[in-house]
Amino acid sequence: MKQKLVVIGNGMAGMRTVEELLKIASDKYEITVFGAEPHGNYNRIMLSPLLSGEKTLNDIMINDLEWYATNNITLHAGYEKRVTKVDRRNKVVYAADGTEAEYDRLLLATGSSPFIIPVPGKDLKGVIAFRDISDVDTMLSAAKCKQHAIVIGGGLLGLEAANGLLKQGMDVTVVHNLDVLMNRQLDTTSATYLQKALEQRGMKFRMSANTSCFEGDEHGQVKSIKFDTGETLPADIVVMAAGIRPNTELAQSIGLYCERGIVVNDTMQTYDPCIYAVGECVQHRGELFGLVAPIWDQAKVCSNHLAGYGIGIYKQKEVSTKLKVTGIDLFSAGNFLGDNDSEQIVFQDPSRGIYKKLVLKDDRIIGSVLYGDTVEGSWYFNLMREKTSVADFRDALIFGQHFVGDAGHQGQNAIVDMPDDAEVCGCNGICKGDIVKAITDNKLFTLDDVRSATKASASCGSCTGLVEQILTATVGGNYSDSPSEKPICGCTKHSHDSVRNAITENGLKSFHEVSAFLEWDSADGCHVCRPAINYYLVCAWPTEKVDDPRSRFINERVHANIQKDNTYSVIPRMWGGVTTPDELRAIADAADKYHVPCVKVTGGQRIDLLGVKKEDLPDIWKDLNDAGMVSGHAYGKALRTVKTCVGSEFCRFGTQDSTGMGIKLEKMTWGSWTPAKVKMAVSGCPRNCAEATIKDFGVVAVDSGWELYVAGNGGIKVRACDYLCKVSTEEEVMEYAGAFMQMYREQGRHNERTAPWVERVGLSYIKSEIVENPEQRKAFHARFLESQKYAQVDPWAERASQNVEKHEFIPLTQVN
Repeated sequence: MKQKLVVIGNGMAGMRTVEELLKIASDKYEITVFGAEPHGNYNRIMLSPLLSGEKTLNDIMINDLEWYATNNITLHAGYEKRVTKVDRRNKVVYAADGTEAEYDRLLLATGSSPFIIPVPGKDLKGVIAFRDISDVDTMLSAAKCKQHAIVIGGGLLGLEAANGLLKQGMDVTVVHNLDVLMNRQLDTTSATYLQKALEQRGMKFRMSANTSCFEGDEHGQVKSIKFDTGETLPADIVVMAAGIRPNTELAQSIGLYCERGIVVNDTMQTYDPCIYAVGECVQHRGELFGLVAPIWDQAKVCSNHLAGYGIGIYKQKEVSTKLKVTGIDLFSAGNFLGDNDSEQIVFQDPSRGIYKKLVLKDDRIIGSVLYGDTVEGSWYFNLMREKTSVADFRDALIFGQHFVGDAGHQGQNAIVDMPDDAEVCGCNGICKGDIVKAITDNKLFTLDDVRSATKASASCGSCTGLVEQILTATVGGNYSDSPSEKPICGCTKHSHDSVRNAITENGLKSFHEVSAFLEWDSADGCHVCRPAINYYLVCAWPTEKVDDPRSRFINERVHANIQKDNTYSVIPRMWGGVTTPDELRAIADAADKYHVPCVKVTGGQRIDLLGVKKEDLPDIWKDLNDAGMVSGHAYGKALRTVKTCVGSEFCRFGTQDSTGMGIKLEKMTWGSWTPAKVKMAVSGCPRNCAEATIKDFGVVAVDSGWELYVAGNGGIKVRACDYLCKVSTEEEVMEYAGAFMQMYREQGRHNERTAPWVERVGLSYIKSEIVENPEQRKAFHARFLESQKYAQVDPWAERASQNVEKHEFIPLTQVN
């Protein structure tokens, strides 16, 4: 017979303990969970982005209701299911609605409650806390119809609440009783940086302010806050974020020993050996807990003893705080204020919003504060925790590990030498060892894989860079052996690579041939696999396969970018960013004729006609075609632009004709369908005005020729190019560009930009195929030129001339 485990509290601490228990003793207990909220287990740390609209409830859910059912866990969720009584003698718990459950072991994870400042008016309507989803719902409702918000507390929670309400359009004032924001994590200077940054966004502050009362209207609704100075401010809603207090009421009512929290020993047992406690409700050796890392350690120790192993002991460790406050990275650890016997090393760059302070004693770090740039936080914390002498590299210490040489574990060695128990992701309490184990055990090769397996960097994202470094150090820089086992979609178990191989090896020429041959679960596929396979077919059989518009997304079907108001964007191609007076007149005439509301120069040196009606698309294309202009493919998985500078023709620094080179490249490569969009650039000198080193294929002119770069990305995650090689002639530039494009076309996966493709297969592999193997390079280039014979057909001209297809562009209200 299984023993019975009852968990009171469905929050992060209790469920983390259950997760750890399931890993090591999944069959030991029948588990019953009581939670006062009508939800599964969610990440309370992420309430702030939920309030600001950056996340949805599904995004922050850790364990949804299906997870409980899958793991045979009985969940009693909702306010009426809150536990109000425990019969310790008979080992039974009772909920408010009479629900009861027997236990052999009981786990208290009752968390904490917000501290409500004891002033008159604290019970008025509109005075709320910021602790759960219902509080977020209340704040969002207030933001729709009310104007003035007061947030009590200038700590992390208060600032996040204020930022969320500010983003919802409210006028927000933060009231703090000290003169330093986030005084537990920041010193005066860093707090001043933070306050100024928030004020620039529109947030207001009342520092060193004491609230005397809240005033209400005749309906009992809060209307203002009054300070001890007599000053008042309007308040339609007041959010209390002035601290938390452990929830000990239930434990006290059943006779458990409590002080400030529920007192536990080193095994997380209370004074009743059958009852354990974890999280913000506990007190261990006189200390309370509010950070994730120690609570996760408690969960591991508690689960070990619940499993019956009896070998875990909870020990308090020094902890660091790594936060992202309203998008600003912060880090602090140890005694960052210092004392009379300590020294300080400080770096400030106010214009960039960067501040770093290291506190030293006897050439050892005892504390640190980082604002704006927290990359070195983990390294500083590790030096502090290990009490490492920094005497040998003290002069470069403030600039980070990459400046201090071997004594400071330069570069990759720092990641290798980082201990396994070093915390990486503060939001989810993930240590380096957890990440490395997940990577090696599950053969993970991408950041998304690591996020899915460990939750590291899946919340605020401030640790993403560190997770990527651990991934690189664990897997290595060459991804040519990375697995391709992940299926294209839910219709099949086949991967992108296996599908492509099947198409070429078996002469498959249509989607239904592919789905039948590979035994697709759904014969007609889905919106994920149909576009991918359509591309693979076009790429494999350019002379035989007819493109299937039905398998393309809306933008590619109508050859224009759909906008949020259901109008479209039309961008004609401008070869290398060069245009003529006739082309400009044609664009101006089209804008007038079709009442285009916005004409804009794009970042790729082209002109965008925004707000074109769908039914006008064929006609505006025809007018632009008549002026000699073709589609810019701004909507497609294809070459977008070749950005250029003026080069040697006009610029006094130019070493080569970058404009001419760009035009030649664009005329060779336009119209080619690729796995994802492709951007190129040609700079006329190393000053790099065309930003060639963040493009998919970049060319930089030097005195003796051209330097070639690949796999750059200037989007959400900026990635600088990898250096490919140097060539002497324009003909070589064209050959390398064509070869790289074709190799990417044939081997890249659908929707995979060149940057992740090169990271996946490895730069050394690209060089071995294109740079070190001239015959292979020429073969790639030849195949590219052959495919271009069939690709370089202007879709605008083609569709404008096909009157029979114009019905696709007529709104349904006009049909018949």
